[in-house]
Amino acid sequence: MLRARDAIDRGYRQPLAVDELAAIACLSRAAFIRTFRDTFGETPHRYLQRRRIERAMYLLRTTDRSVTDICMEVGFSSLGTFSRTFTEIVGESPSVFRQRGPAPLVPSYFVSRWTRPSTFGEAS
Repeated sequence: MLRARDAIDRGYRQPLAVDELAAIACLSRAAFIRTFRDTFGETPHRYLQRRRIERAMYLLRTTDRSVTDICMEVGFSSLGTFSRTFTEIVGESPSVFRQRGPAPLVPSYFVSRWTRPSTFGEAS
């Protein structure tokens, strides 16, 4: 399961290939999805979305690229889907999130803990 999750992390810009990930984990498609959810607390699709949003959060606060460019960079093909997913996970729109300004200069461990979106209580 860790190898499959690592494959998602490496290929977050690409469409989710559940069959390929299931093969990495040596499981059927259905068993992979079920086991991934039981192991990591969210489905592979939701995990991928969250990873993409985490990257978008970083880019929004450290670059001046447009929201549309960032949307495409992190693997979304629709600005509407990106904005809706961002708002669901982060709790505010990408534009509002960006208005907070650059991330504070603190050790990266603390930044990752403070800014990582939570999945607790979400329906996947």
